[in-house]
Amino acid sequence: MKARVKWVDEVTFIGESPSGHSIVMDGSPEVGGRNMGARPMELLLLGMGGCSSFDVVGILKKSRAGLVTCVVELEAERADEIPKVFTRIHAHYIVSGTNLKPADVERAIELSVEKYCSASIMLAKTAELTHDFEIIEV
Repeated sequence: MKARVKWVDEVTFIGESPSGHSIVMDGSPEVGGRNMGARPMELLLLGMGGCSSFDVVGILKKSRAGLVTCVVELEAERADEIPKVFTRIHAHYIVSGTNLKPADVERAIELSVEKYCSASIMLAKTAELTHDFEIIEV
């Protein structure tokens, strides 16, 4: 896999993905940015949420669960010292549908976090990862 990041100016960069998509990254005004894009560490957190959600949705759909929506809310803490790695990440999954079984949702999340989601597994090397979930019957 190859990606490309191009410096635009100040602390603004354009990231180009191998699949041909682009994203703007920028810093806050405090570090010379103009707040025109997500911070790189924010993208890491979003990537983990996207990776895991991809797995959870796929697993639940394969089990023929009546899934309608899946949202994961992420909360992270970072080290005070440089490098300011993530030290704690909590993922709260909110799934809605009909006749969703808590055991099936828990299993899908566990499989994602512990086996399939490369981002979660990688971030777990520096951060304590926790999760919980809620089911909304629709």
